[in-house]
Amino acid sequence: VELVESGGGLVQPGGSLRLSCAASGLTFSLLFMNWVRQAPGKGLEWVSTISPDGTVTIYADSVRGRFTTSRDNAKNMMSLQMNSLKSEDTALYYCATTRTGANRGQGTQVTVSS
Repeated sequence: VELVESGGGLVQPGGSLRLSCAASGLTFSLLFMNWVRQAPGKGLEWVSTISPDGTVTIYADSVRGRFTTSRDNAKNMMSLQMNSLKSEDTALYYCATTRTGANRGQGTQVTVSS
């Protein structure tokens, strides 16, 4: 299993970023997929889950209404659109096969700062 995250960067508060996750070595279209994050000095935090067919998405209270996750099973890709970013969204973001971060990749850094 290999998950590769990309798209992170430095953004000002209120800005937007779109993260991507490329998956290989697994039957992507059959799996629930997740985004998790780890802020500096803190533990892993679940962010969102998307169903195998992409019709069901759930979000942590901290990001609901600001973040949107989607997937393209034909390309084995998943995305996280992040809007209205806040400083507390600063973290290393991972895609994973479980809410607890299993099989996550190297992550992509998101820094929200003015």
